Amino acid sequence: MARHVRSIVLTGNGTNCEMEMAHACRLAGSDVVDIVYVSELLAGRKRLDDYDFLNLPGGFLDGDDLGSAKAGAHRIMNASIRGTDEKVSDQLARFIRDGKLILGVCNGFQLMVKLGLLPAFDGDYATQRVTLTFNDSGRFEDRWVYLGVNPRSRCIFTKGIEGLYFPVRHGEGKFIARDGEVLKRLHAQQQVVVQYSSGVSGEPVMEYPANPNGSVDAIAGICDESGRLFGLMPHPEAYLHYTNHPRWTRETLPEEGMGLLIFRRAIDFIRNNL
Repeated sequence: MARHVRSIVLTGNGTNCEMEMAHACRLAGSDVVDIVYVSELLAGRKRLDDYDFLNLPGGFLDGDDLGSAKAGAHRIMNASIRGTDEKVSDQLARFIRDGKLILGVCNGFQLMVKLGLLPAFDGDYATQRVTLTFNDSGRFEDRWVYLGVNPRSRCIFTKGIEGLYFPVRHGEGKFIARDGEVLKRLHAQQQVVVQYSSGVSGEPVMEYPANPNGSVDAIAGICDESGRLFGLMPHPEAYLHYTNHPRWTRETLPEEGMGLLIFRRAIDFIRNNL
C-alpha cells in the first residue's frame, strides 16, 4: 500500500515563497501540505517528526542583515522549544536519520548550507563547508536561466531529468567552497546536481548572464551523499504551469511547467520508498 505523504513548508521571519512551494507540493500529489511558521515549531505546536517532506522556500530571512539566512540558521541551531530542552535542530537531525526528504530553494538553499545540511560529507550535517555570497554583478539578479542536470548524481529530485529552465531572484547566489578539496570532493562524489548552462542539456558556463552570479564551476545546486537533501538557487516552484514561462505567448509549451518535475520526484519517492 502506498504511503500517505505529509509535506511541511516552513515560513516566517522574511520568507515570501511559501504559497508557491505549498501549491507545488499539492500539484505533485502530497496528501497533506501544511505551511508552518518557525515560531510554531519553537512553541511546540508543530513538530517536524509528523512530516515526510520538508520544504524551505525563498525569501529574505531576517532581512539578510547578517548575510543570507545566517540569523535563521542560528535560530534553528540554538533556540530551544518552549518548555523543553529540545531544539528544532534535534528534530531536524531525526528527520534526516529517518531518511526523509528536504528541499531548499534560494533562501532555503542558503539556510541549508549555513546549517551544514549540505554538502554533509560523511554524514556530518552540522559543519558548514560551502556558502552563497554576493553576486559578481553587485546587484540583485532577476532572470531566467538554463540548468544542466548531472545524470550521475544520486539526487532523488532530478532523476531522469536532462535539463531545466527556471528563474533566479537573488542578491547572494554565488556558490563558493571553503577550499579546493571541498570542491574536488563535491564533483568526485557527484554531489553537484545542477549547473548554469548555455541551454537545456548545455555545457556549464561561467559567462554572465547565463551564469547570473559567478558561481564557482557554474554550480547552481548540490545534494548530500544520500541524494535526499537538495538545495538550489533557481526557483522550481516558480514554473508550475506554462503561463509562468516568460515566452508562453510565443512558444508551444507543455501545460505542466518543468518545476513540477522536481516535486513529483520527491512525492513519488516518499510514497513508494519510506
